[in-house]
Amino acid sequence: MARLLRNAVLLMTMDEQGPAMNPHRESKAWALAITAGALLLASTPAALAQKRGTDGAAKKLYCWDDNGRRVCGDALPAEAVDSARTEINARSGMTTAVVGRALTAEERIAAEEAERANAVTTAREAARLRRERAMAESYATETDLRRAYQNRIVLLDESVKASELGIAGLRQSLLVLLRRAGETELAGKPVGTALAGNIRGQHLQLLRQQAMLTQQQQERLDVEDELAAALERYRELKAPRNG
Repeated sequence: MARLLRNAVLLMTMDEQGPAMNPHRESKAWALAITAGALLLASTPAALAQKRGTDGAAKKLYCWDDNGRRVCGDALPAEAVDSARTEINARSGMTTAVVGRALTAEERIAAEEAERANAVTTAREAARLRRERAMAESYATETDLRRAYQNRIVLLDESVKASELGIAGLRQSLLVLLRRAGETELAGKPVGTALAGNIRGQHLQLLRQQAMLTQQQQERLDVEDELAAALERYRELKAPRNG
């Protein structure tokens, strides 16, 4: 476009300084001038709009706290990058963004741990819902559901009985060893190393067996609670839905 204007002006200047303008040259000069002017008028609104858009996008105000003092500026200094700030459109005065302060290393670790804990909780809840849906689809009646839990209860009852018998046997064996040690001491003799070791070993086995029995009894109670909750949830899932 600039070249068209320059050529048009050059032609017109040469004609003004020379003899009378050649009609063909005059027509060519005016054609060049008109074309250049049209291009200039056509490009001006687009250029202005582009400039306005660029200026509007570039002009932004930042406001942040600096030691309790509110500071605003059209540029964000390096020391304020991690601070909480408000971003404002300079043309409209409207808030365009609110950015929180950067987290400390400890806060980031805590946030990551909380996110992992939430993910675990979400996964467990999803697994529970899948189990409930599978339960509703697997058992046609409450009787079938009770039978499945009853099988587990029977196995636990058998484990409890076996542990109780084992404890009774260990206790009897320990009493025999203790009686033997007592008779040895009454005879004025020291308790032998082997006998003392047997007593300690038998006592440890008895404690382990008692702990196992306590765990089995708790599992038995837990299954009863699970059955009650499963029956309640089963009835909810099987209940006819209105509508």
